[in-house]
Amino acid sequence: MKSKNNRREGVVYSTNPDFEYQDNTEETAATLPPQQQNLRVQLDKKSRGGKQVTLVTGFVGQDEDLQTLGKLLKTKCAVGGNAKDGEIIIQGDFRDKVMAVLLEKGYKAKKAGG
Repeated sequence: MKSKNNRREGVVYSTNPDFEYQDNTEETAATLPPQQQNLRVQLDKKSRGGKQVTLVTGFVGQDEDLQTLGKLLKTKCAVGGNAKDGEIIIQGDFRDKVMAVLLEKGYKAKKAGG
């Protein structure tokens, strides 16, 4: 079965014998090494019903690597969270612990916000 993302949008039929369809597929960015990542660790409670979360932003790379880093941080803090769209959300105020883990793993991380 073809997935919906594989559809050729805008091209129905071409009479040109040399026509080659070009996909609009995006190449996934290669994950930068930890020394080149500029991560920002901040406390956030907007749109979360007043609950505090530790937000790690600025990750550049593949989703699998983001998920791996998110799982590591969630395990070290012993809490739940989520990792998607280049952000890692850790439930609760764990800025200091997250900073310590990131620096131990060789990431360049800064505290952001108050």
